[in-house]
Parts: sequence; C-alpha cells; structure tokens
Amino acid sequence: MICDECQKRPATVHITKVQNNQKVEKHLCEQCANHSGDMGFFTWDTKLSVHDLLKGMFSHEYSDAVNRGEKACESCGMTYRDFSRTGKIGCGNCYSTFGARLEPVIRRMHGACGHTGKLPKRSGQMIGIKSRLLKLRKDLERFVQREEYEEAARVRDEIRKLEQQLQA
Repeated sequence: MICDECQKRPATVHITKVQNNQKVEKHLCEQCANHSGDMGFFTWDTKLSVHDLLKGMFSHEYSDAVNRGEKACESCGMTYRDFSRTGKIGCGNCYSTFGARLEPVIRRMHGACGHTGKLPKRSGQMIGIKSRLLKLRKDLERFVQREEYEEAARVRDEIRKLEQQLQA
C-alpha cells in the first residue's frame, strides 16, 4: 500500500479516526506521519513501550486544568496525576477514589468496565443460560414498567424457552 499523502513511499502507519460518526482512515509513510498532526501523543521513538502508550493516552485525555485540586488515595497516597504519569494504579482503593475518572478510560481501552470471565466448557452452557435468564427477567421487568407490552411478551416467550432447556 502506498502513502496517501506523498504517493511515493510505502505506507507503514495506518490511522483510523471517527469524525462526525464517520470512519476516516489514513495510510501514511513514516515521514508523512511525522509531519502530519494526526499522531497526537505518539512519537517516533524506536522504543515505544506499553507504559509510554498508556501515559500518552491518559495525558491526552485529561489536561492539567482538570488536575487542579486533586485528591489522593487514602491508602497509598497516589494522585490521579501520578497514575497518568506511570499508567499504574497504586492499590485497590485507587479504583474507588478515582472511579469516575478511570471508568471512561478503562471502558475506552477494554470496551467494558466489568470482568465477565470465561465459562467452563462442560457446565458453561447451563451457566450461560442462567445468566441469560437473569438478564431477560430484568429486561421483562423494565418493559412492563415502561408499558412496552409487545417487547415484554417477546422476552417472556424467550424466558419460557430457556427455562424449558434448563429442565431438559
């Protein structure tokens, strides 16, 4: 693939952005990527570590203005600024201390904030059905409260099918 900018060198940097709900892709050579402002917090250092990546992501996300009046974790004394510098949490209490600021960062990195884990192959099917039933029962309750009876009926029927599978 050839660079989108200079049309001469091979593209080694691939940038994907979402702007105005539209996916925009750029394929650039190293020189054009250095001159373009699209790389944000990345630098062309030959030693790019995960620490540098996380540090760049967090410092890009929150400006120094947001960091004024910081609170520190009561257990380890770590501040959010310390976390943004190191990319590491000091202790388990840091999650509750900085939860509101960490959640969007974690959600962006991992797609979710809760750990769901894996299911064992042998008994996993039953566990999956039971967790699906719990979710559907909550959905059913929500649909009934909103008076969305058609959706509630659909969910009720799905619950019945799953309960029959559990009994079989």
